[in-house]
Amino acid sequence: MYKAYYGLRERPFGKTPDPRFLYLAPQHEEALARLQYTVEEREIAVLTGDIGCGKTTLSRALMDRNDADRFIMIVNPRLTPLQLLRELALRLDAARVSHHRADLVDALSDRLYALKEEGRGVVLVVDEAQLIPGKPTFDEIRLLSNFQLDDQNLLAILLLGQPELRRRLAHPAYRALRQRVGMWYHLGPLSAEETASYVRYRLQVAGGDGAVFTKEALTAVHEATGGIPRLINNLCTNALLAGFGREERPVETATVREAAGEIVL
Repeated sequence: MYKAYYGLRERPFGKTPDPRFLYLAPQHEEALARLQYTVEEREIAVLTGDIGCGKTTLSRALMDRNDADRFIMIVNPRLTPLQLLRELALRLDAARVSHHRADLVDALSDRLYALKEEGRGVVLVVDEAQLIPGKPTFDEIRLLSNFQLDDQNLLAILLLGQPELRRRLAHPAYRALRQRVGMWYHLGPLSAEETASYVRYRLQVAGGDGAVFTKEALTAVHEATGGIPRLINNLCTNALLAGFGREERPVETATVREAAGEIVL
């Protein structure tokens, strides 16, 4: 509806984690580099950040960079240890998917080794990992890191979650898992300057010239959203709709503030 009016080929602020629209602020660039290292070394990484800070989008970008590897994305981690093993075995097309833990472990070991022989690594990504139901499932994740050869692990494990995940893992009960984590990183919100660059970048990827919002309007976007990318997307979409309705180009500060007052951020 508003795309043609603002010279856009597609929606610049969609809700899906499309890696094409990934704006690499310095902290996101560093997080992606650390995740890449984790994948290459087959270690365990913990990436935390507030809701909407871009953790899932980073994981999609990581997949694109490592398309020779098998990525297993767990988006609903409310699993028992046995359910986790079965899910991993099914997704890896293991030969034997049993209801017994010992059989599942053997099947996973065989499958991981076979993939290694094919030159393919395996990366387990657990999204919303703060929702893992309890210590037994975390312990099973830790034990997955035991799949290894003499000189290399066979499985990389990425735990993505809200700050609560880091607080949970700080408990003494998780000491054994913490000692196996090779990378910790926390994503914070964007600065005012980064917010403006983020908005302009997404507009340019969508086919625009990046000058759809005034400089002052972009400042208002940051003030209203606190620099959280998902909130920025919601607000900018609503501001574009409002600006289109007013035949306003570029979008002004008042329109952004009005849009912010109409949605729950």
